[in-house]
Amino acid sequence: MKMKIGVIFGGQSVEHEVSIISAIQAMKAMDEDKYEIIPIYITKEREWYTGNLLKNIDNYSDLDNLKRYAKNVVLYNKEGKFYLQNKKGLKLIIEEIDIAFPIVHGVNVEDGTIQGYLDLIGIPYVGSDIYGSVVGQDKVFMKQIFESAKIPITKYVWFFDFEYKENKEDIISKIEKLNFPLILKPAKLGSSVGINRVSNKEDLEEAILDTMQYDSKIVIEEVVEDLIEVNCSVLGNYEYQETSEIEEVMSNDEFLTYQDKYLGNTKNGKMKGMAATNRVIPARIEDKQRKEIIELAQETFKILNTAGVSRIDFLIDKNKNKVYVNEINTIPGSLSFYLWDPIGKNYTVLLDELISLAIKNYKNKRRLITSFDTNILQNHSGIKGVKGKLN
Repeated sequence: MKMKIGVIFGGQSVEHEVSIISAIQAMKAMDEDKYEIIPIYITKEREWYTGNLLKNIDNYSDLDNLKRYAKNVVLYNKEGKFYLQNKKGLKLIIEEIDIAFPIVHGVNVEDGTIQGYLDLIGIPYVGSDIYGSVVGQDKVFMKQIFESAKIPITKYVWFFDFEYKENKEDIISKIEKLNFPLILKPAKLGSSVGINRVSNKEDLEEAILDTMQYDSKIVIEEVVEDLIEVNCSVLGNYEYQETSEIEEVMSNDEFLTYQDKYLGNTKNGKMKGMAATNRVIPARIEDKQRKEIIELAQETFKILNTAGVSRIDFLIDKNKNKVYVNEINTIPGSLSFYLWDPIGKNYTVLLDELISLAIKNYKNKRRLITSFDTNILQNHSGIKGVKGKLN
């Protein structure tokens, strides 16, 4: 009997469409001899849908029409089994799911929100748990952990939007301790959304206001001027970490933009996602630097307690010959399959290993004590004992 894989994607996120691309790529690559693939699409209005038409990217050009023909469902646990049930009509069970595979990007989904719900209902799922997902999404949390672990990062400051509005002079003074040019980022977004680069103080205020449209927490970092940007993917969990080939990412801009990653990556009018970004594989770096990046990638993956497949992004300062960890992507675009192909692990094999790893992690988690059978309230006097106190 085939294992039923519920691939979850979409959600209320500025990276909604990016998630659709990644999920459809993955569903097409899964071994259909081993798995029954069940798409679970979350709309921007947070409604859940399923149906085979969701496997075809062409159907997403008209989202209203898509929702008309897909089935509106809820996912729930009933006696240890996991069902997608129709929300309308006779409330029929549409599908049973064995394991969930979240392929989501950004706030409200990748940031631990989906993982928390899946933990709550008890279904096994692929990838990092809620803790790894939270720190992987929030660049401030991430950098603070990196600092405590002495992971090399560029100099930065951060602040909340209300702090800037209430005391702009103090925040500007804090920022000016960094060396221009600077990169401004929303703390919890990915795919280069909301990022601004400034070369002087005069352009700073406008850039801050623009970045604050996307997040209440802002990160500002020093730019590495003479830069090589490289990425390395890691597969595993807290027990072991396997690394992919290293890529050198090429951009037509001062940093790899949303346009570079997605809007410019088309073939015959169809978006190809991160898999089509301009890159050189393997990266053109020395063996000593390659070894350092691999070790830092494994250490970063383990320190942040991530699982499944992640991509760690690095900045190399060519002038100083120094490597910095930029950030981790706990559910990277296209699941970084293009970094595993060069070392002999094709996308189908990678997905199979991710599912096997999720099952192993689920079994390990079930061995832990998470609840007690006893009820410390069983000898309580009950509702009668608090009569009058509830009014």
